[in-house]
Amino acid sequence: MPIEIESPEQLGYSTIAHNLSESSVADRRLSDLGIDVDLDALVLCYGDHLGDPVLREAVAAAAERVRPDDVLVTTGAAHALFLVATALLAAGDHAVVQGTNYATNLETPRAIGADVSIVDVAFDAGWRLDVDKVAAAVRPGATRLISVTTPHNPTGTVLSTEDLHRLVELAESTGAVLLVDETYRDLAHGAPTPLAADLSPRAVSVSSMSKSYGLPGLRVGWLACRDSALTEVLLAAKEQTVICGATIDEAIAGAVLADRDRILPPIVADARRRRDRVATWIDGQEAFEWVPPAGGVVGLVRFRPKVGVDTDRFYERLLGAHGTYVGPGHWFELDDRHFRLGFGWSTEADLDAGLAGLAAAAADAAVG
Repeated sequence: MPIEIESPEQLGYSTIAHNLSESSVADRRLSDLGIDVDLDALVLCYGDHLGDPVLREAVAAAAERVRPDDVLVTTGAAHALFLVATALLAAGDHAVVQGTNYATNLETPRAIGADVSIVDVAFDAGWRLDVDKVAAAVRPGATRLISVTTPHNPTGTVLSTEDLHRLVELAESTGAVLLVDETYRDLAHGAPTPLAADLSPRAVSVSSMSKSYGLPGLRVGWLACRDSALTEVLLAAKEQTVICGATIDEAIAGAVLADRDRILPPIVADARRRRDRVATWIDGQEAFEWVPPAGGVVGLVRFRPKVGVDTDRFYERLLGAHGTYVGPGHWFELDDRHFRLGFGWSTEADLDAGLAGLAAAAADAAVG
């Protein structure tokens, strides 16, 4: 996939001065977290196949109806998304997926050979998902999976509680499973949408420690599902791929998540300050526009329709002359007049320098 081939990891971090392509908050060190985990005493055995009990209890503690045994710990959210798709879909099975989207939500059903109906979101509709279009795409009795994301990557839009309830009702009435990728839920910039798995046994919630907590190196994610039969199938799928998670990773993640009331608020406050910083910059220039994200640390920016630009030259100058990197539209099956801007990972000085680089590169590549 282009997003993997052109990722900053592949390109080389040393080649980028101002990295605005990342989709998470800043990476944390263990010493930043202030948690008490005795790693020296930890026995490096095969762990609980469902996942570390402390971690599962911490996930369930943020829910109303989800119990620890409804939680399955995975190797990051991408693993959880992969397990759901491969457990539910076979070649020819029908799925409805929100587009644009995080690549795994689209590419895994396609790789399986599923019949995938994409319900696109659009800038002019505020990147909001039209639930009526989702309902029109569903085939009652035949659609196996409805897959949505909130807060959404790459736009940062958030489903309303009303729309989430409508999607739950749609899944329940048609026999589909509703998969809700909630990886940025802890970074909502207002009241978070209810946990989907709390609303129905037909809903599967997915999240991780990567985006909101700055701990992608732990490779810890999870899914929550109150349908015990489906959870058993997903557990079997996990056991056939990784058996269990890494004992050290899950112990650290459990300690962090159990202490979320202390650790998370300053992260959220910083993300909101940065979003406001970018919004002020957007309002003060003429080349770009966006829909301010309601959650997460990414937004999908585009050149204003009347702005003439050579996009190939724009990206060439952006990195080559101004040291700035963003996620171009083709990463998300959009044209390259769009790009994902991540504002949570870099230092504030690099964020400001990157924004200046965007303006300069737009001027460099102007046409007409």
